[in-house]
Amino acid sequence: MQLRQVRDIEYQLLPGADRQTTDIVIERNGMISVRPPLRMTPEQVDETVLSKRMWIYRNLADWRDLNATRVTREWVSGESFLYLGSSYRLELVKEQDEPLKLKDGRFCLLRSVVEVGGSEAAHKAFEAFYVEKGLARIKKRVAFFASKVGKSPGTIHIKDIGYRWASCLKNGDLHFHWKCLMAPLTIIDYIIVHELCHLHHRDHSDTFWNEVDKVLPDYRDRKEWLRMRGAELDL
Repeated sequence: MQLRQVRDIEYQLLPGADRQTTDIVIERNGMISVRPPLRMTPEQVDETVLSKRMWIYRNLADWRDLNATRVTREWVSGESFLYLGSSYRLELVKEQDEPLKLKDGRFCLLRSVVEVGGSEAAHKAFEAFYVEKGLARIKKRVAFFASKVGKSPGTIHIKDIGYRWASCLKNGDLHFHWKCLMAPLTIIDYIIVHELCHLHHRDHSDTFWNEVDKVLPDYRDRKEWLRMRGAELDL
């Protein structure tokens, strides 16, 4: 991966893939990622990015609008946190046997976590919760949709994978960002099907989207929800 700039557009050039078209994506953090066909030189990629600059400008503007209301956490009782699309209030508690629990309709976080470790420790407690609680659920849904997609994935991981919601590795392993567990189940299912279909096609060609459509005919609505509301899925 390398950073390149053409005029006023900075983008990260990803390794080329066995594909026919150049994939340009505005990532969750606002970075522009470009994955070209294997045959293209960096200079040719620059030309392609330049030819798509109006599309890039429009989508960057949308990204800025959607991220303008990103929440800043104070880690105090009463704040709301998402899990599987539902919102739960935070309650700081004096004693419990785990740093973070979801019980009685509230996220209960040990007060000492915040007092001793601050926002970083509180953030890690939530991240650990999503990873632990989400793995079995994600595995179950992957198994359900794998039979419909007609592909068997490798190992399933839930972790911090940076700016992507999920990724499909060349060996068939699937990685999901722990932030996916904040989304409604219908959106989680879309992310899962999206990655499973990459086991058929590594790109985002029409053929790839046809595979997604076979399993989720309403995938466009789910994809749009993630584009419009994805900035809310954060700590």
